[in-house]
Amino acid sequence: MVSKTHFQLIVLLVFLLSSLNITSSSYAQSVANFDKWVSCNMKKYDERKNILKSKWKVADLKLRQAESNKVIITVSQDGSADFKTISEALNSIPPRNTMRVIVSISPGVYREKVMIPRTMPFITLSGEAGNPPTITGNDTASASKRNGTPLGTFHSATVAVDASYFVAINIKFENSAPHEIGRRGEQGVALRISGTKAAFYNCSFNGAQDTLYDHKGLHFFHNCSIQGSVDFIFGYARSLYQNCYLNSTTKKVASITAQKRTNSSLDSGFSFQNCTVTGSGKVYLGRAWGDYSRVVFSYTYMDNLVLPKGWSDWGDQKRDSRVYYGEYMCSGPGANMAGRVPWARVLTDEEAKPFIGTQFIEGDTWLISP
Repeated sequence: MVSKTHFQLIVLLVFLLSSLNITSSSYAQSVANFDKWVSCNMKKYDERKNILKSKWKVADLKLRQAESNKVIITVSQDGSADFKTISEALNSIPPRNTMRVIVSISPGVYREKVMIPRTMPFITLSGEAGNPPTITGNDTASASKRNGTPLGTFHSATVAVDASYFVAINIKFENSAPHEIGRRGEQGVALRISGTKAAFYNCSFNGAQDTLYDHKGLHFFHNCSIQGSVDFIFGYARSLYQNCYLNSTTKKVASITAQKRTNSSLDSGFSFQNCTVTGSGKVYLGRAWGDYSRVVFSYTYMDNLVLPKGWSDWGDQKRDSRVYYGEYMCSGPGANMAGRVPWARVLTDEEAKPFIGTQFIEGDTWLISP
Protein backbone atom coordinates (compact mmCIF):
# COMPACT_ATOMS: atom_id res chain seq x y z
CA MET A 1 0.00 0.00 0.00
CA VAL A 2 1.38 3.42 -0.96
CA SER A 3 2.00 5.55 2.12
CA LYS A 4 -0.14 8.54 2.93
CA THR A 5 3.00 10.73 2.89
CA HIS A 6 3.86 9.54 -0.61
CA PHE A 7 0.35 10.34 -1.81
CA GLN A 8 0.43 13.82 -0.26
CA LEU A 9 3.76 14.54 -1.96
CA ILE A 10 2.34 13.53 -5.34
CA VAL A 11 -0.71 15.75 -4.91
CA LEU A 12 1.54 18.63 -3.80
CA LEU A 13 3.74 18.09 -6.88
CA VAL A 14 0.74 18.27 -9.23
CA PHE A 15 -0.41 21.49 -7.57
CA LEU A 16 3.02 23.16 -7.70
CA LEU A 17 3.64 22.21 -11.31
CA SER A 18 0.29 23.54 -12.46
CA SER A 19 0.68 26.77 -10.47
CA LEU A 20 4.08 27.41 -12.12
CA ASN A 21 2.58 27.06 -15.61
CA ILE A 22 4.87 24.18 -16.56
CA THR A 23 5.17 22.77 -20.06
CA SER A 24 2.51 20.40 -21.33
CA SER A 25 5.01 17.51 -21.43
CA SER A 26 5.94 17.99 -17.75
CA TYR A 27 2.33 18.27 -16.78
CA ALA A 28 1.52 15.09 -18.69
CA GLN A 29 4.31 13.30 -16.83
CA SER A 30 2.92 14.44 -13.45
CA VAL A 31 -0.53 13.23 -14.38
CA ALA A 32 0.94 9.92 -15.53
CA ASN A 33 2.64 9.53 -12.17
CA PHE A 34 -0.61 10.21 -10.40
CA ASP A 35 -2.42 7.70 -12.62
CA LYS A 36 0.25 5.14 -11.75
CA TRP A 37 -0.52 5.63 -8.07
CA VAL A 38 -4.25 5.30 -8.73
CA SER A 39 -3.74 2.04 -10.59
CA CYS A 40 -1.51 0.66 -7.84
CA ASN A 41 -4.04 1.61 -5.19
CA MET A 42 -6.88 -0.07 -7.04
CA LYS A 43 -5.04 -3.40 -7.06
CA LYS A 44 -5.57 -3.52 -3.33
CA TYR A 45 -9.36 -3.41 -3.42
CA ASP A 46 -9.70 -7.21 -3.12
CA GLU A 47 -7.63 -7.16 0.06
CA ARG A 48 -9.79 -4.38 1.47
CA LYS A 49 -12.95 -6.28 0.59
CA ASN A 50 -11.79 -9.38 2.46
CA ILE A 51 -10.87 -7.33 5.51
CA LEU A 52 -14.32 -5.72 5.55
CA LYS A 53 -15.98 -9.12 5.43
CA SER A 54 -14.01 -10.26 8.46
CA LYS A 55 -15.17 -7.22 10.41
CA TRP A 56 -18.89 -8.00 10.08
CA LYS A 57 -19.32 -9.79 13.39
CA VAL A 58 -17.61 -7.07 15.41
CA ALA A 59 -18.26 -3.84 13.54
CA ASP A 60 -22.03 -4.20 13.30
CA LEU A 61 -23.02 -6.21 16.31
CA LYS A 62 -25.63 -3.54 17.12
CA LEU A 63 -27.14 -3.96 13.66
CA ARG A 64 -27.29 -7.74 14.02
CA GLN A 65 -29.04 -7.38 17.35
CA ALA A 66 -31.49 -4.83 15.96
CA GLU A 67 -32.40 -7.11 13.06
CA SER A 68 -33.15 -9.98 15.43
CA ASN A 69 -35.67 -7.83 17.33
CA LYS A 70 -38.13 -6.32 14.85
CA VAL A 71 -41.24 -4.30 15.63
CA ILE A 72 -43.90 -3.23 13.11
CA ILE A 73 -46.12 -0.17 13.54
CA THR A 74 -48.68 0.95 10.96
CA VAL A 75 -49.79 4.26 9.48
CA SER A 76 -52.97 5.00 7.55
CA GLN A 77 -54.78 8.28 6.99
CA ASP A 78 -58.19 6.66 7.36
CA GLY A 79 -57.64 5.80 11.02
CA SER A 80 -57.52 2.04 10.53
CA ALA A 81 -53.86 1.74 11.62
CA ASP A 82 -51.83 2.51 14.72
CA PHE A 83 -51.26 6.11 13.62
CA LYS A 84 -52.67 8.57 11.08
CA THR A 85 -49.40 10.33 10.25
CA ILE A 86 -45.81 9.27 9.80
CA SER A 87 -44.62 11.84 12.32
CA GLU A 88 -46.95 10.48 14.99
CA ALA A 89 -45.59 6.99 14.39
CA LEU A 90 -41.99 8.16 14.66
CA ASN A 91 -42.73 10.15 17.81
CA SER A 92 -43.91 6.95 19.48
CA ILE A 93 -40.45 5.38 19.15
CA PRO A 94 -38.29 5.87 22.24
CA PRO A 95 -34.91 7.62 21.84
CA ARG A 96 -31.79 5.46 21.64
CA ASN A 97 -33.86 2.79 19.97
CA THR A 98 -32.03 -0.55 19.61
CA MET A 99 -34.60 -2.55 17.59
CA ARG A 100 -35.48 -2.50 13.91
CA VAL A 101 -38.76 -0.58 13.78
CA ILE A 102 -40.65 -1.01 10.52
CA VAL A 103 -43.13 1.79 9.88
CA SER A 104 -45.61 0.26 7.43
CA ILE A 105 -47.30 3.13 5.55
CA SER A 106 -50.58 2.69 3.65
CA PRO A 107 -51.04 4.30 0.22
CA GLY A 108 -51.81 8.00 0.16
CA VAL A 109 -50.27 11.46 -0.02
CA TYR A 110 -48.74 12.48 3.31
CA ARG A 111 -48.25 16.24 3.47
CA GLU A 112 -45.83 16.47 6.34
CA LYS A 113 -42.24 17.32 7.11
CA VAL A 114 -40.59 14.20 8.47
CA MET A 115 -37.47 14.35 10.65
CA ILE A 116 -35.58 11.31 11.94
CA PRO A 117 -32.94 12.42 14.49
CA ARG A 118 -29.59 10.80 15.19
CA THR A 119 -31.04 9.25 18.34
CA MET A 120 -33.45 7.12 16.29
CA PRO A 121 -31.43 4.49 14.36
CA PHE A 122 -32.76 1.27 12.77
CA ILE A 123 -35.91 2.81 11.25
CA THR A 124 -37.52 1.40 8.10
CA LEU A 125 -40.21 3.26 6.15
CA SER A 126 -42.07 0.72 4.04
CA GLY A 127 -44.89 1.10 1.51
CA GLU A 128 -46.74 -1.07 -0.98
CA ALA A 129 -44.88 -1.83 -4.20
CA GLY A 130 -47.95 -1.40 -6.39
CA ASN A 131 -49.19 1.80 -4.74
CA PRO A 132 -46.38 3.45 -2.77
CA PRO A 133 -47.17 6.33 -0.40
CA THR A 134 -45.92 9.83 -1.20
CA ILE A 135 -44.36 12.10 1.40
CA THR A 136 -44.53 15.63 0.02
CA GLY A 137 -43.65 19.21 0.88
CA ASN A 138 -42.68 22.44 -0.86
CA ASP A 139 -40.11 24.22 1.32
CA THR A 140 -37.23 26.00 -0.39
CA ALA A 141 -33.95 27.45 0.78
CA SER A 142 -35.43 30.95 0.73
CA ALA A 143 -38.51 30.03 2.80
CA SER A 144 -38.52 31.59 6.24
CA LYS A 145 -38.11 29.97 9.61
CA ARG A 146 -40.23 31.13 12.53
CA ASN A 147 -37.60 33.74 13.40
CA GLY A 148 -37.70 35.12 9.87
CA THR A 149 -34.33 33.79 8.69
CA PRO A 150 -34.12 31.62 5.55
CA LEU A 151 -34.35 27.86 5.94
CA GLY A 152 -31.36 27.22 3.70
CA THR A 153 -30.98 24.16 1.49
CA PHE A 154 -30.18 21.86 4.42
CA HIS A 155 -33.50 22.52 6.19
CA SER A 156 -35.65 22.62 3.04
CA ALA A 157 -35.88 18.82 2.97
CA THR A 158 -39.32 17.21 3.06
CA VAL A 159 -37.74 14.18 4.75
CA ALA A 160 -34.50 14.56 6.69
CA VAL A 161 -32.70 11.52 8.11
CA ASP A 162 -29.87 12.12 10.57
CA ALA A 163 -29.99 8.59 12.00
CA SER A 164 -27.88 5.64 10.86
CA TYR A 165 -29.11 2.25 9.61
CA PHE A 166 -32.14 3.82 7.89
CA VAL A 167 -34.01 1.87 5.22
CA ALA A 168 -36.77 2.99 2.84
CA ILE A 169 -38.74 0.57 0.67
CA ASN A 170 -41.39 1.59 -1.90
CA ILE A 171 -41.60 5.25 -0.81
CA LYS A 172 -42.02 8.41 -2.92
CA PHE A 173 -40.12 11.41 -1.56
CA GLU A 174 -41.20 14.71 -3.07
CA ASN A 175 -40.55 18.43 -2.96
CA SER A 176 -43.06 20.11 -5.23
CA ALA A 177 -41.40 23.56 -5.27
CA PRO A 178 -40.70 24.58 -8.88
CA HIS A 179 -37.44 25.96 -10.20
CA GLU A 180 -37.34 29.05 -12.39
CA ILE A 181 -34.08 29.65 -14.27
CA GLY A 182 -32.21 32.66 -12.94
CA ARG A 183 -33.95 32.85 -9.58
CA ARG A 184 -32.07 32.31 -6.33
CA GLY A 185 -33.06 30.41 -3.22
CA GLU A 186 -35.20 27.83 -5.02
CA GLN A 187 -33.30 24.79 -3.79
CA GLY A 188 -35.97 22.36 -2.63
CA VAL A 189 -34.77 19.05 -1.21
CA ALA A 190 -37.07 16.01 -1.30
CA LEU A 191 -34.81 13.91 0.93
CA ARG A 192 -31.65 14.63 2.88
CA ILE A 193 -29.75 11.60 4.14
CA SER A 194 -27.06 12.46 6.70
CA GLY A 195 -26.87 9.17 8.60
CA THR A 196 -24.54 6.42 7.49
CA LYS A 197 -25.31 2.86 6.35
CA ALA A 198 -28.66 3.74 4.77
CA ALA A 199 -30.40 1.87 1.95
CA PHE A 200 -33.22 2.78 -0.43
CA TYR A 201 -35.09 0.17 -2.47
CA ASN A 202 -37.66 0.94 -5.20
CA CYS A 203 -37.98 4.54 -4.08
CA SER A 204 -38.69 7.73 -6.03
CA PHE A 205 -37.19 11.16 -5.42
CA ASN A 206 -39.01 13.95 -7.21
CA GLY A 207 -38.08 17.62 -7.18
CA ALA A 208 -36.47 20.37 -9.22
CA GLN A 209 -33.28 22.02 -7.95
CA ASP A 210 -31.33 19.87 -5.44
CA THR A 211 -33.79 16.98 -5.24
CA LEU A 212 -31.64 14.45 -3.38
CA TYR A 213 -29.18 15.73 -0.78
CA ASP A 214 -26.86 12.75 -0.49
CA HIS A 215 -25.18 14.51 2.37
CA LYS A 216 -22.72 12.17 4.11
CA GLY A 217 -22.17 8.54 5.04
CA LEU A 218 -22.38 5.22 3.20
CA HIS A 219 -25.55 4.85 1.14
CA PHE A 220 -27.11 2.37 -1.27
CA PHE A 221 -29.82 3.18 -3.83
CA HIS A 222 -31.29 0.24 -5.72
CA ASN A 223 -33.91 0.41 -8.46
CA CYS A 224 -34.73 4.03 -7.60
CA SER A 225 -35.99 6.91 -9.73
CA ILE A 226 -34.45 10.35 -9.21
CA GLN A 227 -35.82 13.38 -11.02
CA GLY A 228 -34.83 17.03 -11.02
CA SER A 229 -33.50 19.98 -12.95
CA VAL A 230 -30.29 21.35 -11.38
CA ASP A 231 -27.70 19.38 -9.36
CA PHE A 232 -30.46 16.99 -8.43
CA ILE A 233 -28.05 14.55 -6.79
CA PHE A 234 -25.53 16.34 -4.59
CA GLY A 235 -23.53 16.01 -1.39
CA TYR A 236 -20.40 14.60 0.26
CA ALA A 237 -21.46 10.95 0.67
CA ARG A 238 -19.97 7.71 -0.64
CA SER A 239 -22.94 6.15 -2.42
CA LEU A 240 -23.71 3.40 -4.89
CA TYR A 241 -26.63 3.93 -7.29
CA GLN A 242 -27.52 0.58 -8.82
CA ASN A 243 -30.17 0.10 -11.53
CA CYS A 244 -31.45 3.63 -11.04
CA TYR A 245 -33.30 5.93 -13.42
CA LEU A 246 -32.03 9.54 -13.59
CA ASN A 247 -34.46 11.91 -15.28
CA SER A 248 -33.60 15.52 -16.10
CA THR A 249 -36.39 18.10 -16.28
CA THR A 250 -34.16 21.08 -17.04
CA LYS A 251 -35.24 23.41 -19.83
CA LYS A 252 -31.77 24.59 -20.80
CA VAL A 253 -28.41 23.37 -19.46
CA ALA A 254 -27.81 21.87 -16.03
CA SER A 255 -25.90 19.17 -14.20
CA ILE A 256 -27.10 15.84 -12.80
CA THR A 257 -24.60 15.57 -9.96
CA ALA A 258 -22.66 17.97 -7.76
CA GLN A 259 -20.39 15.84 -5.60
CA LYS A 260 -18.41 17.70 -2.94
CA ARG A 261 -15.22 15.84 -2.18
CA THR A 262 -13.13 18.61 -0.66
CA ASN A 263 -9.74 16.94 -0.24
CA SER A 264 -7.82 14.06 -1.76
CA SER A 265 -7.90 11.90 1.37
CA LEU A 266 -11.69 12.04 1.78
CA ASP A 267 -13.12 8.62 0.89
CA SER A 268 -16.32 9.79 -0.77
CA GLY A 269 -17.91 9.82 -4.20
CA PHE A 270 -20.88 8.69 -6.26
CA SER A 271 -20.89 5.50 -8.31
CA PHE A 272 -23.67 4.86 -10.83
CA GLN A 273 -23.93 1.27 -12.07
CA ASN A 274 -26.44 -0.07 -14.64
CA CYS A 275 -28.37 3.19 -14.60
CA THR A 276 -30.32 5.15 -17.24
CA VAL A 277 -29.86 8.87 -17.95
CA THR A 278 -32.65 10.53 -19.88
CA GLY A 279 -35.00 13.53 -19.88
CA SER A 280 -35.11 17.08 -21.23
CA GLY A 281 -32.62 19.88 -21.84
CA LYS A 282 -28.87 19.38 -21.95
CA VAL A 283 -26.91 18.06 -18.99
CA TYR A 284 -23.44 17.49 -17.65
CA LEU A 285 -23.01 14.20 -15.86
CA GLY A 286 -21.49 16.15 -13.01
CA ARG A 287 -19.93 19.42 -11.99
CA ALA A 288 -17.23 19.84 -9.39
CA TRP A 289 -18.78 21.26 -6.24
CA GLY A 290 -15.60 20.21 -4.43
CA ASP A 291 -12.01 20.47 -5.67
CA TYR A 292 -11.62 16.67 -5.59
CA SER A 293 -15.13 15.73 -6.70
CA ARG A 294 -15.43 12.03 -7.63
CA VAL A 295 -18.16 10.45 -9.78
CA VAL A 296 -18.10 7.28 -11.89
CA PHE A 297 -20.69 5.95 -14.34
CA SER A 298 -20.47 2.29 -15.39
CA TYR A 299 -22.70 0.15 -17.64
CA THR A 300 -25.06 3.13 -17.90
CA TYR A 301 -27.29 4.09 -20.83
CA MET A 302 -27.01 7.81 -21.64
CA ASP A 303 -29.51 9.45 -23.95
CA ASN A 304 -28.58 12.33 -26.26
CA LEU A 305 -29.26 15.01 -23.62
CA VAL A 306 -25.75 14.43 -22.20
CA LEU A 307 -23.44 17.17 -23.46
CA PRO A 308 -20.41 16.00 -25.49
CA LYS A 309 -18.04 17.50 -22.89
CA GLY A 310 -19.70 15.34 -20.26
CA TRP A 311 -18.31 17.11 -17.20
CA SER A 312 -17.88 20.61 -15.79
CA ASP A 313 -15.19 22.02 -13.48
CA TRP A 314 -17.67 24.73 -12.39
CA GLY A 315 -15.42 27.44 -13.86
CA ASP A 316 -12.35 26.56 -11.79
CA GLN A 317 -9.63 25.08 -14.01
CA LYS A 318 -7.38 24.07 -11.12
CA ARG A 319 -9.90 21.32 -10.44
CA ASP A 320 -9.18 19.70 -13.81
CA SER A 321 -6.17 17.82 -12.43
CA ARG A 322 -7.86 16.99 -9.11
CA VAL A 323 -11.34 15.68 -9.86
CA TYR A 324 -11.95 12.00 -10.58
CA TYR A 325 -14.64 11.69 -13.25
CA GLY A 326 -14.77 8.29 -14.91
CA GLU A 327 -16.87 6.30 -17.35
CA TYR A 328 -16.78 2.58 -18.02
CA MET A 329 -18.67 0.46 -20.56
CA CYS A 330 -21.51 2.96 -20.95
CA SER A 331 -23.85 3.05 -23.94
CA GLY A 332 -26.25 5.29 -25.81
CA PRO A 333 -25.72 8.48 -27.85
CA GLY A 334 -24.71 10.46 -24.76
CA ALA A 335 -21.90 8.02 -23.94
CA ASN A 336 -19.76 8.99 -26.95
CA MET A 337 -16.36 9.89 -25.48
CA ALA A 338 -15.11 11.74 -28.57
CA GLY A 339 -16.00 15.19 -27.26
CA ARG A 340 -15.27 14.63 -23.56
CA VAL A 341 -13.13 17.04 -21.56
CA PRO A 342 -9.51 15.79 -21.57
CA TRP A 343 -9.51 15.33 -17.78
CA ALA A 344 -12.37 12.81 -17.79
CA ARG A 345 -11.24 9.20 -17.44
CA VAL A 346 -12.08 6.23 -19.63
CA LEU A 347 -11.57 3.61 -16.94
CA THR A 348 -9.77 0.35 -17.51
CA ASP A 349 -11.20 -2.90 -16.16
CA GLU A 350 -8.86 -2.65 -13.21
CA GLU A 351 -9.67 0.97 -12.44
CA ALA A 352 -13.41 0.35 -12.62
CA LYS A 353 -13.48 -2.58 -10.19
CA PRO A 354 -13.52 -0.59 -6.92
CA PHE A 355 -16.58 1.36 -8.08
CA ILE A 356 -18.66 -1.61 -9.25
CA GLY A 357 -20.56 -3.53 -6.63
CA THR A 358 -21.35 -3.01 -3.00
CA GLN A 359 -17.73 -3.17 -1.84
CA PHE A 360 -17.57 0.50 -2.89
CA ILE A 361 -19.76 1.29 0.12
CA GLU A 362 -18.46 -1.49 2.36
CA GLY A 363 -21.84 -3.13 1.86
CA ASP A 364 -20.65 -6.56 2.96
CA THR A 365 -20.52 -5.26 6.52
CA TRP A 366 -23.97 -3.67 6.81
CA LEU A 367 -26.34 -4.14 3.86
CA ILE A 368 -29.42 -6.25 4.67
CA SER A 369 -32.11 -7.68 2.39
CA PRO A 370 -35.19 -5.47 2.16
